[in-house]
Amino acid sequence: MEHVGTGPQRATASFAAQNNTGWRKASAGLINAARLAEEGAAQEVTKTRAVVAAKRVGAHIGLKAADLLLLDTLAAFTQPQDWAEGQRPIVWASNAYLMDQTGFSLSTLKRHARWLAETGLISFEDSPNGKRWGRRDAEGFIVDAYGFALSPLAAQVEAFAAIAAKLPAERALCQRLKRKITVLRRSIRARLVAALEAGQQGRGWMSLQERFEALLSGLPGVQAGSEALIAVALALSELLQQIETLVLDNAEAASNSMSGQQASEKTDPREVKSEPHILITNELQSVKSNSLEDKEGETDASRQAKVTHDAMRAPKEEIHSTKPMLGVELPVIVQACPEFTSWARNMGGYLRDWSDFVRVAGQLRPMIGVSEHAWSAAQEQMGKIQAAAALALVFEKVHSGEVSSPGGYLRGMVAKAGAGELYLERSFFGRLNGLAA
Repeated sequence: MEHVGTGPQRATASFAAQNNTGWRKASAGLINAARLAEEGAAQEVTKTRAVVAAKRVGAHIGLKAADLLLLDTLAAFTQPQDWAEGQRPIVWASNAYLMDQTGFSLSTLKRHARWLAETGLISFEDSPNGKRWGRRDAEGFIVDAYGFALSPLAAQVEAFAAIAAKLPAERALCQRLKRKITVLRRSIRARLVAALEAGQQGRGWMSLQERFEALLSGLPGVQAGSEALIAVALALSELLQQIETLVLDNAEAASNSMSGQQASEKTDPREVKSEPHILITNELQSVKSNSLEDKEGETDASRQAKVTHDAMRAPKEEIHSTKPMLGVELPVIVQACPEFTSWARNMGGYLRDWSDFVRVAGQLRPMIGVSEHAWSAAQEQMGKIQAAAALALVFEKVHSGEVSSPGGYLRGMVAKAGAGELYLERSFFGRLNGLAA
């Protein structure tokens, strides 16, 4: 349908498209906005539909509340016929009017108007002298106008609708990724702290620590999309896998070293037989002398033993056991077994150290149907700490429905431990990764 003023409007649009932004500094966003203004003029979209479509994706495309307020104010200045096919909704309200309606200062008004144009929601239709003005015919159609064109909104209605349809899935994915990143961060930090307490500060550990700090400093903001979050999650997962590999390698090396030392003590009788009796006597006197020195102050050896005891925070009988220590720290078990931890805290408070952990494991044993005999056999074969860790794992699997016979499952773990095929640390790390998924 032809209306008076349609020709001049299109001429104005062509002039704006050719000159893009008048005397404003050109940018990709402003040029794109001028192109969208041409496309929008050829479409018929109601004002309500256009504005609502933009609002539904506002946060996703980087709009803030003040931007939407200005967009509402500009849209309110237009009339329904301005959004008809072949028409261009142009707003020529003065700065004073817009400042009064929005409460913005002049600089704030200009900043938000510029951002709306950069995001392709409005375009600037500048007159030769830079003034905003317009006039309508008797039927209310715009004959000639310069100011803010809202036709880019009409051009993007369908695109905004498609984005809005995908937003719920995108938000859910982003929430899952953020939870995964949080668990990965905590898992990595727990392992690095455990390595620090265990004195594992070689070049490999320092490199992993530096990579972790670099990833933390580059975490995306709260409005980051799934692509950025996926990249971070993958980088953290890779780092965690490398840390776990290093932990397992160190645990295996320590186990092999201890096994070799025990084999040497059992199979080489020359150490005892070749020593004269006086050396044994001197050794006993040395022990007695250390006992006297303890009254005045701790020796280097005793201080080192105390530091090792405090760092591991394990029961005394486990530290001196001939069995290898558990290759995972208590915070890792606590995070990997949330059901066990919750029940443990309800019964005995916080798990402060390995002693609390072993004690609470024994208290929770009957609650999942593990017999006293199976529990004693596990402690005898595996040691108290490893037996408690195994019970925590069984407890978690019982509550998740993975295990229906906890006593039999624990006996199977004991058998694997006797054959040297039980790797509890891998199970805990695996559950942590599962929680992060």
